[in-house]
Amino acid sequence: MKVSLMFKPFDGQMKYPDMEKRILDWWEGNGIFDKLRTQLADKPTWSFFDGPITANNAMGVHHAWGRTYKDIYCRYKAMKGYNQRWQNGFDCQGLWVEVEVEKALGFDSKRDIEEYGLEKFSLACRARVDKYAERIVQQSIRMGQWMNWYHEDGHPASYFTMDDNNIEHIWHFLSVCNEKGWLYKGHRSMPWCWRCGTSLSQHELVDSYKEQIDPSCFFRCQVEDRPNEYFLVWTTTPWTLTANTALAIQPEANYAKVRLDNDTYYLMKALVEKVMPKETELIETVPGKELIGLSFHGPMENLPVQAEVTRRTVAWDMVSEEEGTGIVHIAPGCGAEDFQLSQDIGLDIIVPIDDNGYFTNRMGWLKGKHVRDTAEDIRQDLDTRGVLFRWEDYEHRYPFCWRCKTPLVFRLADEWFIAAD
Repeated sequence: MKVSLMFKPFDGQMKYPDMEKRILDWWEGNGIFDKLRTQLADKPTWSFFDGPITANNAMGVHHAWGRTYKDIYCRYKAMKGYNQRWQNGFDCQGLWVEVEVEKALGFDSKRDIEEYGLEKFSLACRARVDKYAERIVQQSIRMGQWMNWYHEDGHPASYFTMDDNNIEHIWHFLSVCNEKGWLYKGHRSMPWCWRCGTSLSQHELVDSYKEQIDPSCFFRCQVEDRPNEYFLVWTTTPWTLTANTALAIQPEANYAKVRLDNDTYYLMKALVEKVMPKETELIETVPGKELIGLSFHGPMENLPVQAEVTRRTVAWDMVSEEEGTGIVHIAPGCGAEDFQLSQDIGLDIIVPIDDNGYFTNRMGWLKGKHVRDTAEDIRQDLDTRGVLFRWEDYEHRYPFCWRCKTPLVFRLADEWFIAAD
């Protein structure tokens, strides 16, 4: 039986880019998109609002993938007889743009922006948006996406978030939120990028963790009025010792009172073999609840800001029995859980670093030093004062800024929130 084919046989020599160009030229030359819009002008409306792509760089393949899905769905709705606005959008503000401009200008911090000049920097951001918005439009046209890219006078037909109209509507929205009592200023410990000078939301942290090796510190805090008697504590963020105001103990766990050389230490009994040398001698087992409420000397009480702090051991069910010593260093100004605990039971709070990661004027010999550069200084200080027990590398999962890849810190900050409950 003879079969009649609708298409010519394919010889395997097709040049797909050339074919795509011919189709694009045919669409343009015959005004196909304009004819479609005219044909659907009086039809029922289907609203597609384009979530704006950030105009900070040319499109990547992941953008093209997403735009292909959008284009397919809009074309499908057009085939079903729906009129549409066909408007593309560009996100023009925020750190995505700023970080790229900072890279181009060779900046390392927000201080560089201030020295450069805020107006000049804003103009540089605007210029980058204009450049890459046009680049993205041309890329989108090349991949065959249908949108109303230009007005008849040749100006872009896309919406831009930097337009005054858009900004005024955002302020109106915030005003309504304020009138309804939804807008509030929160004071809480947030994941913070000192390079970008901003906090990060929880959804921004989802894929931000990666394995990293950091210095971990076992240190000892003398029990008040008990010479040679210490709480043994562990942390993977030695810089936060500057903000210590409490030690947390699991009240339902058993703790060991042990002797090593001429000193006595308290730590969770289940962790003694993991932490202490073999020659350590067990003196007695102490219920965790009996160690609650004791005063102690802080690990960095030589800092002026620490003179204002009342330190004590507190009960906390979140203390781990898997790692560390079973006694947790609490710094409410440097950790979300620590801050919440401080709010629940009334602990002092110290915020040791500023927006850019520098230790504040109240931090004594650390004043003006950057948090990323002080690990060795802190190690030497602890060792000199007899506070350091052991210092070693520790591999763990740690969050990074998804924009600039800088390791994050946690710090107490004032932030604006919209209540969603």
